[in-house]
Order: sequence, then C-alpha cells, then structure tokens
Amino acid sequence: MKHLILFAIKMYWNCIPSAKRKKCIFKKSCSNYVFEVTQKEGFISGLKALRFRYQNCRGNFQIFKNPIDNKILMILPSQIIIEREEIAERLIN
Repeated sequence: MKHLILFAIKMYWNCIPSAKRKKCIFKKSCSNYVFEVTQKEGFISGLKALRFRYQNCRGNFQIFKNPIDNKILMILPSQIIIEREEIAERLIN
C-alpha cells in the first residue's frame, strides 16, 4: 500500500510544475516530507504525516520571536510550536 502513496506523490511531481505548486510553510515541502516518511516508515506513518501536513499547512499559522531567547518560532494551527530550522526561509526573511 505504501507504493500507492509514493506513486501518487511522484505523479504530482511529474504532472504539476514546481512553479505552479502551492508554496509550503515548512522548509521541507509537504510532498517531500510525506514521501520520505512513507518510504522509511511505511503506509500508516505516511498517512499520518500526510494528515498532519494537510491540517497544518493551510494558513492560520503565526511566526513570532521568543522574547526570552530571541529564537524565531512558528505556532501551527494545531498549536504545535516548531523552530526556525523547520520554517520555510521565505517566511522568515
């Protein structure tokens, strides 16, 4: 079953040029992330990764600077906080 997800992502990459794809808020694009998780951990983990990214890469995020240590952080719609290393550079600059 994991090959179904991997095939769907490869079709997405081949059929939709990167310039026309929605820009991801994460440093590693959603399709790349789901592809890697599925490839390494299998079908169920791939579905969980897809669900997480789908729920959190749709806007309603907030970028802020932690006043204590001045780190740049992002709070996702699911209220999870991620660090600068996971945030797309275009959103930080």
